[in-house]
Amino acid sequence: MTNLLNQNPKTQTPNLKTLLEKSPYQAYVYSYPHKTAYRPLTPPLPFNEVWSQQDKRSLFLYIHIPFCEMRCGFCNLFTTVTHNEDFVTQYVRTVQRQAQRVRSALGEASFARFALGGGTPTQLPIHQLEAILNVAEETMGASLQNIPVSVEMSPETATQDKLKLLRDRGVDRASIGVQSFIESEVLAIHRRQSTAQVEAALTRMQEVGFPTINIDLIYGLPGQTVDTWLQTIHHALRFQPEEIYLYPLYVRPLTGLGCSDKEWDDIRLACYREGRSLLLSSGYTQVSMRMFKASPSSPLSPDSPIYCCQADGMVGLGCGARSYTNTLHYSNEYAVGAKEVRHILQAFIETPDESFDFVRYGFELDEEERRRRYILLSLLSDEGFNLDAYYQQFGTDMFEDFPELSQLFSLNLATQNEQILHLTEVGIERSDTIGAWLFSQRVQQLMQSYNLK
Repeated sequence: MTNLLNQNPKTQTPNLKTLLEKSPYQAYVYSYPHKTAYRPLTPPLPFNEVWSQQDKRSLFLYIHIPFCEMRCGFCNLFTTVTHNEDFVTQYVRTVQRQAQRVRSALGEASFARFALGGGTPTQLPIHQLEAILNVAEETMGASLQNIPVSVEMSPETATQDKLKLLRDRGVDRASIGVQSFIESEVLAIHRRQSTAQVEAALTRMQEVGFPTINIDLIYGLPGQTVDTWLQTIHHALRFQPEEIYLYPLYVRPLTGLGCSDKEWDDIRLACYREGRSLLLSSGYTQVSMRMFKASPSSPLSPDSPIYCCQADGMVGLGCGARSYTNTLHYSNEYAVGAKEVRHILQAFIETPDESFDFVRYGFELDEEERRRRYILLSLLSDEGFNLDAYYQQFGTDMFEDFPELSQLFSLNLATQNEQILHLTEVGIERSDTIGAWLFSQRVQQLMQSYNLK
């Protein structure tokens, strides 16, 4: 059978060896396509039509809170530090209005997971935090006591009353952004937390009894060495978290940091390798380049499923939230600069109720993009890529669709055991290069032409 994917030379993937000779950190690959590939949808699409063909029996619900107490020097998220109580109240009321329209238009649906992210959701006053949980449970119909629920927080905002509220309402995964236990490194990325403050927050989280506590750490920070990085990981291990994420530092336009590429790459690679080795020897298994989870045989292992917002149809609420169907990803516009973020937030707050019935900004996935996304998300996880499952999903052979993927074997980046492809240790290390390599030319061009605000 003739494969239509390979008849258009514009869809061909570039040479991987050439990319590997550059920085191992090509792009921070946590979703596909990236939000900078989204564009206005003309005409806007009715919400109920967008979701009419989607399987809605096991959806992911995500609510975005765009408020932080400070903006980290590396942060390129859609968030703001300039807000007062009135503005926060207006935002929460708008999410409530949006949820009512979305739930009505969505029709019969069931939610299998819920995540509250940001920003920093626990930056909300406790009564507003409770109002958002009510949106998830009462308006959207997510049974928070019976599904995995994750909430992001910071050391400064993880107060006893908020932690107790979250746990009482069914939150079973608390994720805290620590980044480093070395105060000079934290200060260098414009965070004002103290080590004592972080330790106190983690102790409170343990006392409240979250089944899963996740600690986010970052390597490649200004002034960081391999030794100080290992000190940070050892410090985190004192709290025996069920999950640890090791993130490489990426510096993005309109953020506050800058580094020398070659020297920086050497430090990041060395930190990654030593950190990985330490966690594996400490009873953790590697789920992806970033995620480490307590081993199944370990008493630290959580019973809840791995948190992953990419694998399900996702309904996003809030100004910075993304939503996913099989064929359309959509959101509001994206910005990093304080002025533009504020402008987009104000427009969201002023949105008339009926406007929530339409999708106006996003990316439509054709058959090739769906295949690329499936390959990328499967290959970059520890589960690996199943050739039979791909055939059942798309009716074609992956190597016929993308023969360039054979480069993974010749470069010792992947192995194949029967019908399962797994990245090698070297391949996992280069996940951000492999992920960026799998981006289509269409997505790359849209990302490059995007005017970051």
